[in-house]
Amino acid sequence: MNKERKSKKIIIIVVVAAIAVFAAAGICVYYNFYSQPTETSQGVAGKILKDWDTGATEPGTAKSSGTQIPGYSTAEMKAGDTVLHLSVGNPKANECGFYATVKLSDGTELYKSQLLEPGSGLTDIPLSKTLEKGEYKAMVLYECVTLDDDHKPLNSAESEFMLIVK
Repeated sequence: MNKERKSKKIIIIVVVAAIAVFAAAGICVYYNFYSQPTETSQGVAGKILKDWDTGATEPGTAKSSGTQIPGYSTAEMKAGDTVLHLSVGNPKANECGFYATVKLSDGTELYKSQLLEPGSGLTDIPLSKTLEKGEYKAMVLYECVTLDDDHKPLNSAESEFMLIVK
């Protein structure tokens, strides 16, 4: 009788442990695949970070008036890669939204973002196509819009850079 009781306890413990493992696995699957929809852009997904720009400034620097546009000189990536490691976003001090488009000088569009609110941006840009080895003149086109529901166009700016594909 004592053996039977121990066997039942062991079975109960195993069943409870199995349920806990399946519950934990279900929670992990839910949070990794279903809880946050990915931002899509012309068939390309990109994770927009809400804390891209913390608003921290270096000592002795003053905020300038007007819209701040990030600038670049060069970016590098490997041939065949589909992700460009480039920090593209909307500085926290801005009072407008941005749509950022990464494209080559020949007009080839590599990425177009969803609305970037002040302080948000991306550090890994998913590209719509791969590039061969070489040096490409590229740019980020920033289209500024109002932050209301209409997202009315304000102005735009281009930030050119050399894209080196190794």
